[in-house]
Amino acid sequence: MQGKILKLLLDADNYISGQAISEKLSVSRQAVNKSIMSLRNKGYEIESVTNKGYLLKKCPNVLNEELIKYNLKTDILGKKIKVLDSVTSTNDYLKKLGSKGEEHGTIIVAREQTAGKGRLGRVWQTKKDDGIAFSILLRPELSPVEVSSITPLTGLAVCKAINEFCMLDSKIKWPNDVIVGRKKLVGILTEMSAEFDRVDYVVIGIGINVEHTVFPEEIAHKATSILLETGRHIDKNKFLAGVITNLEKVLFENNYRLSGSVLKDYTDHCATIGRQVTFTRGSRNITGMAVSISNSGELEVMLSNGTIVTVNSGEVTVQGIY
Repeated sequence: MQGKILKLLLDADNYISGQAISEKLSVSRQAVNKSIMSLRNKGYEIESVTNKGYLLKKCPNVLNEELIKYNLKTDILGKKIKVLDSVTSTNDYLKKLGSKGEEHGTIIVAREQTAGKGRLGRVWQTKKDDGIAFSILLRPELSPVEVSSITPLTGLAVCKAINEFCMLDSKIKWPNDVIVGRKKLVGILTEMSAEFDRVDYVVIGIGINVEHTVFPEEIAHKATSILLETGRHIDKNKFLAGVITNLEKVLFENNYRLSGSVLKDYTDHCATIGRQVTFTRGSRNITGMAVSISNSGELEVMLSNGTIVTVNSGEVTVQGIY
């Protein structure tokens, strides 16, 4: 009900009467008044004038389901979406739902994460409403080995959405970060539940630094935010809807595969290519030149003797970045 009334208010060029809302939605005037009060309590500034009706003056710039859905242009992703006030980890929350049969395309968003997860078990935390943390549940018809392309495709979709919406020149740092300059803006963590030859579900967790102005001392030298880079406060709901819309396009149109033109697109946006990188193989640190990305999302590195080796996981240090 609230979502439908909000859509009418958002679509209206001027005042819309309570009677008109009541008739359009086939509900009582009392129900309309109750929903208007509830929207006001959520931070919507709605003006009410006798004999004219209601006028939406201002929306709250905090994440909420109604505004995300209003701006979404997707067929599947986000048709079921829930915004949580606070959660330990959106990935953990959605994995529990996934194990109980939650549907393909469901998205969980959090205004605050108290124990969000990064790669290699690191904890990723943000102050309430500073960042955007969300997770997407997918049920792709893939084998476990084919899931490896989902992270780079996600990185590409998020990178392009940021550049379009925020007018930034962000790049991908292989395998799962989006950076501006030499600083991290986005982290991506992909997890899955699978049997030997079949994926049950995949959960993609994405954390975007939006309103941050300060970071913990240990990461301050390598982290940034949209606000720091642009000097502007963005509309979080419209931005997130744009990111999700881009994700659906990139993931589904390419059938979760990194090949052909999308591989070239990824390579063009990847800051790791052409740089010296260091990675661990066994107990040794190995240095070489990152030269390409494979169809399965592996980093291909040329060693000093001309040998090409592939790196598919673990820590990779990129010269000049981090």
